[in-house]
Amino acid sequence: MQSPLPLARELVLIGGGHAHALVLRKWGMNPLPGARLTVVNPGPTAPYTGMLPGHVAGHYTREELDIDLVRLARFAGARLILGRATGIDHAAKRIHIEGHAPIAYDVTSVDVGITSDLPNIPGFAEHAHPAKPLDRFAHAWRAHLDRVAQGATREVVVIGGGVAGAELAMAMAHQLGSDAVTVIESGAETLSELTPRARRAILDEARKLGISARTGVEVTEVGPDFVMLSNGERMPAAFTVGAARARPQDWLADTGLELHEGYIAVGETLQSLTDPAIFAAGDCAHLSHAPRPKAGVFAVREAPVLHDNLRAALTGRAMRRFRPQRDYLKLVSLGGKSALAHKFGLSVKRPALWRWKDHIDRKFMEKFRDLPQMARAPLPAERALDPEAVAQADQPLCGGCGSKVGSGALSGVLETLPSGGRADVLTRAGDDAAVLKLGEARQVLTTDHLRAFTEDPWLLARITAIHALGDIWAMGATPQAALASIVLPRMRPAMQEAWLAEIMEAANAVFAAEGAEIVGGHTTMGAELTIGFTLTGLCERQPIRVDGARPGDALILTKPIGTGTILAAEMAQAARGQWVADALAAMSVPQGDAARVLAGAHAMTDVTGFGLAGHLMTMLEASGAGARLQLSDIPLYDGAEVLSARGIRSTIWGENHKVAAQMVLPETPAADLLFDPQTAGGLLAAVPAGDADELVKKLRETGLSRVAKIGEIVEGPSVIEVI
Repeated sequence: MQSPLPLARELVLIGGGHAHALVLRKWGMNPLPGARLTVVNPGPTAPYTGMLPGHVAGHYTREELDIDLVRLARFAGARLILGRATGIDHAAKRIHIEGHAPIAYDVTSVDVGITSDLPNIPGFAEHAHPAKPLDRFAHAWRAHLDRVAQGATREVVVIGGGVAGAELAMAMAHQLGSDAVTVIESGAETLSELTPRARRAILDEARKLGISARTGVEVTEVGPDFVMLSNGERMPAAFTVGAARARPQDWLADTGLELHEGYIAVGETLQSLTDPAIFAAGDCAHLSHAPRPKAGVFAVREAPVLHDNLRAALTGRAMRRFRPQRDYLKLVSLGGKSALAHKFGLSVKRPALWRWKDHIDRKFMEKFRDLPQMARAPLPAERALDPEAVAQADQPLCGGCGSKVGSGALSGVLETLPSGGRADVLTRAGDDAAVLKLGEARQVLTTDHLRAFTEDPWLLARITAIHALGDIWAMGATPQAALASIVLPRMRPAMQEAWLAEIMEAANAVFAAEGAEIVGGHTTMGAELTIGFTLTGLCERQPIRVDGARPGDALILTKPIGTGTILAAEMAQAARGQWVADALAAMSVPQGDAARVLAGAHAMTDVTGFGLAGHLMTMLEASGAGARLQLSDIPLYDGAEVLSARGIRSTIWGENHKVAAQMVLPETPAADLLFDPQTAGGLLAAVPAGDADELVKKLRETGLSRVAKIGEIVEGPSVIEVI
């Protein structure tokens, strides 16, 4: 949809912490016209700290622990970059991101949390698990439980005897059983930050769970199955946790901002004391006007003020002041479904407090699961008569290949065009690309463009480049040159330059790796971001076409299917963020090496907009043969079958499904994915059956881990049998 105003300002949220998650939710209910919002986070989810002990104890699933940032970003209309921020150049107003081009900002906010790693202990980085960041810790804990279930030893060592370490120790002991957990504390006693009464109450619960403690000693080394203590004791440890005093992220030290003990120093408005264009919240911020301990409650209370002040920084309005409360209620989980409440020096312990805590935590997470349904613009009361158009108005137009026009419409028009009969044009409509004869050389020519399915121009450019190269690779050609065709949304000139820099850097990296060059292009402004490339390639021998499949050939597919369904679900906020992230990551993997492995294929095509069934049918009709597919052997993207079972379809699915008239297949959600349009999809190759297994092995060595032999070419009419 075209913005009512040109884009004029870039707001970037670094980190998906609690404050930023709440800002995203609030922004989605009232976006600021003229501003683009970006969130940068290492993964597609952000775990909620308040529920981590409950997850470790087994009271909550991993999904219950996570805030889905992919879904939240879609709700907010924000760009989500899945990458780890590594620096801020506040002079150039650029944010550096691992594995991504630098991005520009006008205003930025940092909410990246803290870390519990202990780099000064030899072996910690290789063999231990810091309790923070929480996402990596939760994954490591689940892996330990799986090993224990298979007969591995249980022993856990927790480094750090504060409240955080005690909570984790009790949760682990509840899950693993008595005498499995030991806490190591370098101080004279554990839980020294609590009042004597609260300390006694927690230690009493720890003893009931069989937790032991070593105080007044330090860990001097961590090994794969042990820890060494400063008193010479060697303790068995199948799982070692770092829960000692947390520290700030290392990269903050190089930002040039004023820091307090490594944390970004902010004032009453949550702005950096060095640069008013930079805000910070949560554990990574130091409230210079009102110092407070690191606790999630402050991040939650900061969120409304942060949201309003970020908008104020973008609009020139006056800002609010953040005034934190002096003390806060601490609810400490005690392993089982019981908790201790502590405030103003008073403490109470009972199961009812855990139920209260559970209610508070679930209510907080519900904010991100039940996102408000924003009202759509009503259809005009008077409109042209077309029931099908009204039905289509209820489904958003998909991006990527999901927005293609059906193959029937294109082929029907092409068939009406007169043929010029040029001898130097060696192919006609129906092949993946045109093959032109230039003297003794053969040049392959193709073009492709994608309507944006992601708000990230860098990622869209990378995937579009890989997608466009599919036709070159499928014909066995070597990529040569590229022309770019880019439509940008309306925006101020400085933003145009920044967007184009991201796009061209991403595309050039893909083309250069294949030995091709970007030689020019065309840019214009329009309603939405669209990126396309016209490519040439060179063939030293006869190109691989779609008409060479022979009965007895095996069919190999280099990537899973299901991107159209996943992207359609993501638009509707119905897909898990991890499913979306996994699909985007796979779409970003080039296939040049795979194409070279398949150079001896009898026939090959790339599976894109017309789906696996449609592209296979084109091969069969051109080759005068049929095919038999083993449905269970066809790789599917995680989540695709679940979403297909819910009836989620890409825009072009209905047109693609028309090929089912030439198929024999079951009516199942997995079978429905045969008609799903793919973006940057896999190569489909017909190869000699005797070579198939070795080719699959070699293809996996190129990095395409889910390559599969999915069927065979058979004699007979052009019919696809799915068994």
